[in-house]
Formats: sequence, structure tokens, C-alpha cells
Amino acid sequence: MTLHNTAESFSLQRRLVGGGTPPLTKWGFRNETDTLTDVLLGSPAHLRHLATSSLSRKHLREAPCNVQVAQAQHAELVAAYQHFGVNIHMHTPSPELPMQVYSRDSSVMTPYGAIITAMAQWWRRGENYAAIRTYEKLGIPIYDMVTAGTFEGGDFNVIEEGCVLIGCGGARTQEEGARQVADWFESEGWEVRLAFIDEYYVHIDLMVVPIADKFTAVCEACTDPSIVTWLKSKGHKIIDVPFRDTMALGCNLMSLGRDRVIVPNSSRALADGLRAHGFEVATVETGEISKTGGGIHCMAQALKRDGAV
Repeated sequence: MTLHNTAESFSLQRRLVGGGTPPLTKWGFRNETDTLTDVLLGSPAHLRHLATSSLSRKHLREAPCNVQVAQAQHAELVAAYQHFGVNIHMHTPSPELPMQVYSRDSSVMTPYGAIITAMAQWWRRGENYAAIRTYEKLGIPIYDMVTAGTFEGGDFNVIEEGCVLIGCGGARTQEEGARQVADWFESEGWEVRLAFIDEYYVHIDLMVVPIADKFTAVCEACTDPSIVTWLKSKGHKIIDVPFRDTMALGCNLMSLGRDRVIVPNSSRALADGLRAHGFEVATVETGEISKTGGGIHCMAQALKRDGAV
């Protein structure tokens, strides 16, 4: 095992200080809307309902998650990926990691390798170490590890090739962690936009998720208008997701590329709107599992999309 290596074998730090890191050829992607070929999921085998956010705390107080139903819903999600021919890779489940089902939190894939994040809540920090083992098993190099402050994968939002929107809410992703990652990608020549969000919204992918080239789902009611204006200035068509649906993780979809998406069953306005635009929409029931704090996008980490450089 090497600490620093720009080859494509596993290493703990592939990033070149100052930029110029070559993109991967075996793994990675240019954007989050090309054809998804490989996805990383986490098992709900040891799922527990913990207070990871104000939303999950509200459900915990009023109507706690039925774990068996949640596990069945996750199995339906897995079946949807299988239906679309996506290769599924899984973290090795561990009873000490009850929230590992949210595979986007502990790491984030990039064109240059995986970023190991820095989880905010102490009971989830072991997920970062488990993610390193997963990437070693798969032979995917680590681009780098966040060290300056907390940072979680739901706040790394590749809007289009060479452009990332980074969320910063303070509670889960701190400004220090967000700016460290921003500096890395600015050094690689990327356009980086920081979005300062209220911690109630947890991560930026609760309210902004790319669907296809220049086509993005946004909850305009809770997204900073300057972010919406910025997206439109880049030529993005916006499909607005109602606030009520967004608070039920209705904007938290997964693009499969080639005008195919997986959407929560409850997000009917979004599903109908996408079908009207000619998309093939698979709806999956996630109401019970989402009580624990995340949605479809939170539960998936794209490892490879066709078109990767």
C-alpha cells in the first residue's frame, strides 16, 4: 500500500498538491448525469433510527422508523438498480455502523478518486474507516481525506463537468472542511460555488440534485435565489420540487443517465414532471427508511459512469 501514487491502483492519497491530478480511466465520472454503470450502496442490516438531524429527530419523537419495513424498502431500491443493469457494490455491514446505509456521507467519488470525508457525529465516524477498506477492496484510489473540519458527501454536488456546488450548513459540513475541498478542486481547474445553507436542511442534495445535462431538480422555496440564478446563468433548466415534498426527501433522486431516474414514490409532482419531459422514472417507496435521515441520493455513491475520462 502506498501513501501517494497517481497510478490507478489503490493508494491513500492520489491528489497532486497544486492540481494537475490525472482523471481515472477505470473508475469515476465527468459528471453526475452520464450513464451509471457502478454504484456503491450500504446495507441496512444493522439500521437503527438515531437523531442525525432535526428531521430524523422529529420522526423519532412522533413515529419512529419500522426497521423491517425500511429494510424491505431498501431491497426495492436495490432491485431498481438491478433492473437498470447497474453493477452494485456494497460496504461490508457492521453492527457498530447503524447508519452505513447512507453511503454518500462517508465518502464521495470524484473523477480523480474517492474523497474520504470527516463525519460530524461521533457515532458515524467509523463509517469513514470502513469506506477506506471498501475502496481498497475495489482497488479505487483515495484522492484525499478531509482534515480541516467536518465534511459529508451529500454536500459535494457535481453540477456539470468541471463544476461543483459545495454545501455548508455548519452542523454537518463546516466551512473549514468545505473550503479545504473547494481549494482542492479550484487547483484542479474546477469552478466551485459554496452554498451556505441552514443546518435544518442537512446537506445541499436535499434541495439541489442534477438530473441530466443542463437539467436540475431544485426546491426553489428553500434554495438561496442566488444559487438558482447561478444555475440558470449556466443554462440549466430547473424543475421545481414543492417544499412539502422536499422535506420528505422528494428532491433526493438518483440520475441513472440516458434520461432515466429513480425517484421517491411520494414525490409525485417531480415524477410527473419528469415523465412529461420524456424521462423513464422508476418510483421507489422510501417513506419509512427516510425517517432515519436520508433519501435515494443519500443512499448511493456513483463509482463509475460511462463517459469517464
